[in-house]
Amino acid sequence: MTTVLEKPAASASIYRVGMSLGIFLAVSFALCVALGLLVPGAHMYQSWLPLLPGVTWISLPSFLLGLIESFAYGWYIALVFVPIYNFFAPKAQK
Repeated sequence: MTTVLEKPAASASIYRVGMSLGIFLAVSFALCVALGLLVPGAHMYQSWLPLLPGVTWISLPSFLLGLIESFAYGWYIALVFVPIYNFFAPKAQK
């Protein structure tokens, strides 16, 4: 029996979390690049460079690589996080 604080949780979907995080990180990367292009004094892109191997400031191939790597990081997080979440989430009683 579950308590008030421990409601049954639905299991998380790796696909949904992976796509959500992947798109979120790719959009965040693109917005940081856009900010760096629009406001030369804003150096947001520098925070991404150590995390994204092969990405430099800025060329089209480098930008596309940054999008792909950002999306892949989202999937990596989902592949690690979702099974852990599902393991610890309270199970719904049938």
